[in-house]
Amino acid sequence: MTSEELSPHRLSWADFDAFARGRGSRASVRRLRAAERSRRLLLLRGIIDQAAKSPDLSGSLPSPESAWELLARIQELAPAAVETILAHPYTGTWAGYTTRLCRQDVTGVCPFWVHLGHVHCLAAAAAVHAGADFEAELPIWQGNVSLPTLGMVRLRTGEAFGVAQVSGGSGGVFFRNRHTEVRLPDDLSVETAGWQPVRRVTSWCGDRRLSIRLDDVDPYRGLYEPIPPRRLTALEVESWRTVVDGAWQLLATHLPGLAETLPVGLESLVPAPAVAFRLPSASTGEAFGSAIVAYGTDPEPLAAALVHEFHHIRLGGVQHLATLHDDDRRERLYAPWRDDPRPIGGVLHGIYAFFGVTAFWRALSAAEPAHELAAFEFALWRTAVWRTLRAVHEDESLTPTGRRFLDGIAAELAPWREEPVPAEPAAWATTAALDHYATWRLRHLRPDARTVSALADAWRRGESWPNLGRLPEPRMPTPVPDGGWADTRTDLIRLRLGRDRKSFGDNGPMVPGVTSADLALVAGTHEQAADGYRDLLAVDPDVPSALVGLGLALAAHATGPAARALLHRPELVRAVHRELRTNTDSTPAVEVIAGWIGRFTH
Repeated sequence: MTSEELSPHRLSWADFDAFARGRGSRASVRRLRAAERSRRLLLLRGIIDQAAKSPDLSGSLPSPESAWELLARIQELAPAAVETILAHPYTGTWAGYTTRLCRQDVTGVCPFWVHLGHVHCLAAAAAVHAGADFEAELPIWQGNVSLPTLGMVRLRTGEAFGVAQVSGGSGGVFFRNRHTEVRLPDDLSVETAGWQPVRRVTSWCGDRRLSIRLDDVDPYRGLYEPIPPRRLTALEVESWRTVVDGAWQLLATHLPGLAETLPVGLESLVPAPAVAFRLPSASTGEAFGSAIVAYGTDPEPLAAALVHEFHHIRLGGVQHLATLHDDDRRERLYAPWRDDPRPIGGVLHGIYAFFGVTAFWRALSAAEPAHELAAFEFALWRTAVWRTLRAVHEDESLTPTGRRFLDGIAAELAPWREEPVPAEPAAWATTAALDHYATWRLRHLRPDARTVSALADAWRRGESWPNLGRLPEPRMPTPVPDGGWADTRTDLIRLRLGRDRKSFGDNGPMVPGVTSADLALVAGTHEQAADGYRDLLAVDPDVPSALVGLGLALAAHATGPAARALLHRPELVRAVHRELRTNTDSTPAVEVIAGWIGRFTH
């Protein structure tokens, strides 16, 4: 190699600042990909070196060194084939997972030799891409043999784990074990009895093209550990193609700059089952180029999810080249998009991802002023991102580089805060934000025990205004939640503001966790909602959704003391009420205690 080839990967400040503002060129994303390729190659070599120290780790398979030799031969013959394998997102997932197994000396989902043996699958896939003559032995897991980027071979076997022989040449590619022989079709996109190819989704909008794999077979496509195939039917694939095409039309039309770069950084989608009234998605920094997305029929949420995950992907690449924060893993920060406390690294990722989501809904809202749901999402997320950004900007765990990244986001986001949003979507965005934060407080903040006892004693003595001074805020959240949470009311708000005006009435009762009080609140019948929440609290005064729901219903008319306490110090209201229920003969209603506490809290 030349000295130029050995030069370290660096991220220029120009690229860094452009990424922070949600921009960046195709070339800059390619530079992130190149760094990821090198990182994976180093991990791959490290795994092989570790295996060489203990030959028994290979189990029934040849030494991983033989896979390295095959990759080296393919590199000479067809470098692009090796690059395809190294760029594959799940090569990164496998390398990270297997490296951790080596370091921690644990087995994993499969016997260690099966995980280690996946390197033979990578080398064989490169050889198939190159059309080379080769022979190899690959691990079998539950009858499946993986060819990363290409598909999955199915062999009959009576064992959970085994070994397959593969040979390739001018006569074709053959897989064999004791029970079966499978010949790959000449056209690898064609499905046969023993071959399940990775399908591809290709969409055009004008001259902008998105072409991504719809990978439902790679064993390392999951977030945390290997998973078996979850094969989509032909009809499901066509449904995915339809909704991806609709999402791409939206992105290419409304965010053309992002649509220019997204195809460079997002090459694979892992389809997940549909979730009612939600479109969850996820990604991992080890799988640069991939996103896991649940199926949904509407293109707009999918477009937002693609932007969201592309921002995660870019930031993951940036973080492999720049240190934005210390290694502080304490789960201690509020994030308006999560139901649990988050470490600083998770909060930074959320800020950046929802900054991208905000940009999408802003563009769609501007293009379609009557689109109330787009206006709601824009108002909700611009406020959530700004609030969280300001809250963590001076956090002790951030490096100066991390603050510079946040400053770039803030510079882009700040003018958006002044842009007008129609009154009804803006009001619902405020409601959803209050709902989320109050419920999070109830579940994850524990008020000072001495303060709770003092307030309960003051109530028993009949004091109208206890002389306790300024009540202390809880210092550190706990990751252990006190009560459940479905965020049902925000789902209802989205139904109410959607294009189909009948959807709220037809589908609202089917939202998971919904109560009649929730339906009344979002329908605008606040007195009925308040009565409904009072009935729920009479049965169980600890339920977070009912406590906060009552606060929202009361606040719809006027922000009186009970509403103020239930929305801003709900954990204190519940804790004092619990204390009184335990040690008082006659317990007042939660609303009464909330009104009393609300008179001297802010």
